[in-house]
Amino acid sequence: MSSLPFPRFTGSADVSVRPARQEDTAAIARVQGVTWRTAYRDVLPAAVLDGWDEAAVADSWLAAVTAPPSPGHRVLVAVERDQVVGFAAVATGPDAAEISTLLVEPRWGRRGHGSRLLAAVTDLSSAEGTTRLEVWLAESDRASAGFYESAGWAPDGWARTLDTGAAPLRELRWHVELAEEDADR
Repeated sequence: MSSLPFPRFTGSADVSVRPARQEDTAAIARVQGVTWRTAYRDVLPAAVLDGWDEAAVADSWLAAVTAPPSPGHRVLVAVERDQVVGFAAVATGPDAAEISTLLVEPRWGRRGHGSRLLAAVTDLSSAEGTTRLEVWLAESDRASAGFYESAGWAPDGWARTLDTGAAPLRELRWHVELAEEDADR
């Protein structure tokens, strides 16, 4: 994992964003499970949510944190008073970085954690010379679309449909172009 600093929005002593550590993976799985059950119950198949295996999910996050598939794969956590309240997973490349997930546990929402995570992902990607950020969002996920739109993102016209084992899940790709001064940092 890179030791690149997060120069913008790292937070105060009470709130911050930092690279995930091995000991964070159970909390990341908890945040994901709670958030999916709360905010995505209408989007994800009931079988996925009802059969949630937090230990197995924590093991997957442990692998992502300790043995990422490439140097560009990273997991960041949002922390409030030493508690993991959100996380983001991103894969950076030379031209584009893809956020595979950015979640904040709903009870910790509206405190800037999502914005700090997105700023840290942006800073990290810019520092590596990436000029474009992308994320796939469920077409019906108006809350996430509103969050990204407020940060200057927009759909780029690409769509995909995922087979979830239940109803198909249609996703739209959102993007933002990074300013040249951001990419030159």
